[in-house]
Amino acid sequence: MKLIKTEIEGLLIIEPKVFGDSRGYFFESWRDDFFKNIGINFIPVQQNESGSTYGVVRGLHYQLNPFAQAKLVRVVYGKVLDVAVDLRKNSITFSKYFSVELSSENKRQFFIPAGFAHGFSVLSDFAIFSYMCDNYYNAESERGIAYNDPSLNIDWKIPAEEMIISQKDLNNPPFLLAEKNF
Repeated sequence: MKLIKTEIEGLLIIEPKVFGDSRGYFFESWRDDFFKNIGINFIPVQQNESGSTYGVVRGLHYQLNPFAQAKLVRVVYGKVLDVAVDLRKNSITFSKYFSVELSSENKRQFFIPAGFAHGFSVLSDFAIFSYMCDNYYNAESERGIAYNDPSLNIDWKIPAEEMIISQKDLNNPPFLLAEKNF
């Protein structure tokens, strides 16, 4: 596995070593010792999967402490733009976002520590998105931030008129009003 650090502390892109031949491919999608060797104690307790069509924007979602979740995300099929927003008040990149294209073709994974809001937009006709979490889902601590907050200015790579947003996500507050305890 190859580790790529981003300009936001803690956000990591992981490129697995893919072995391919005429039969298909093989790669290790998770190795506990890899994370321990880079100083990250990430112990997944829940794995989620979603399927979405082109134009779907999910997010920005997070859970408050003590139920905050670190996530390791990847695309099983298709292509998405994955986005993480730094909610850590003492971070020099507080309120900044980072985005990365994840696809079944590039097989990249994105590690997002606790203290970040997370979302993605679907760039292919259909995408299957998988994420491992180190804490269980807790409905009472779930929060969100408006996907189109002008202070964040996220380019989701989807024209606004083609975006498909859930009613729940349409009701998320702007960044400045969102509850954060990181």
